[in-house]
Amino acid sequence: MRLKEEILKQLEENRGNFISGESLAARWGVSRGAVWKAIRSLEKDGFCILSVKNRGYALSAESDALSESGIKKYVGEGFDVRVIKRAASTNDEVKKLAENGAGEWSVVIAEEQSAGRGRFGRPFYSPEGSGLYMSILLRPKFPAADTLFITTSLAVAVCEAIERVSGKRADIKWVNDIFMDGRKVSGTLTEASFSVESGGLSYAVVGVGVNVKSGCFPPSLSEIAGSVYGEGEYPVEGRARLAAAILERFRYYYDRIPERAFFSEYRRRSLVIGKRVSVFSGALEGEAEVLDLNENCFLKVRFPDGRECLLSSGEVSIKLK
Repeated sequence: MRLKEEILKQLEENRGNFISGESLAARWGVSRGAVWKAIRSLEKDGFCILSVKNRGYALSAESDALSESGIKKYVGEGFDVRVIKRAASTNDEVKKLAENGAGEWSVVIAEEQSAGRGRFGRPFYSPEGSGLYMSILLRPKFPAADTLFITTSLAVAVCEAIERVSGKRADIKWVNDIFMDGRKVSGTLTEASFSVESGGLSYAVVGVGVNVKSGCFPPSLSEIAGSVYGEGEYPVEGRARLAAAILERFRYYYDRIPERAFFSEYRRRSLVIGKRVSVFSGALEGEAEVLDLNENCFLKVRFPDGRECLLSSGEVSIKLK
């Protein structure tokens, strides 16, 4: 590991407390000048580091730049977390890792995305420093037909993680949008690669984007988008803690997909059951009443003429009325 990453790990583990440059230099057998250069490089990366003569260096308790060590201190073993400054799409970054043989639970988190996307290729607004943009590599052993349950498991995990760190309720607009107080704060995207030889999944990549901090959204999103925290509510290390909570809760549900462990929570958090919605799916359009979700997370709806249909995620886009 490079010197600055080792120093950052020490500063993260002792956040708010000073460590002398002399002790840092002695720890890795380098000069004080090398330590100073590493500190300057970390500051350029966005970390707020305090420097006091005769006391040394300390990572400010208020510093919010994301780092591998800052996230790992909140999450259990078994995750290979990588944090990068920016990416076109974290899903694309994880696909590269997958093609190069990376293991399951490899994770890429970016401070900013220039081409983040959601379902149907819709862009996901991903400005620097205000959100959490994360993708996870999976190598599923279950049938390809069960990939829908990866998405629904992740949606439940994101809701539970948001509630864990913020204390606020989060719900799901079928199939994978997370809402708080009537506004969308998060979306997820699952993309899969299939093996020609086996006919099954080679790997899957799941991405999640969360609007964490309050801020200005572009006009096209201002009426629908929201954030987990309002003005003045954001806690210290909020994004790092949220990332860790999502990873832990998602792994719990992912390991239990065969038992559909996520389903009761997914159904309980549904924003559409019992509501009238607008359905758009090619020739299938019109208003309908949502009756329920079945065990496969298909939406059961009834049209005004009495027809009842099961709608899968690949067939429709639903807008709440």
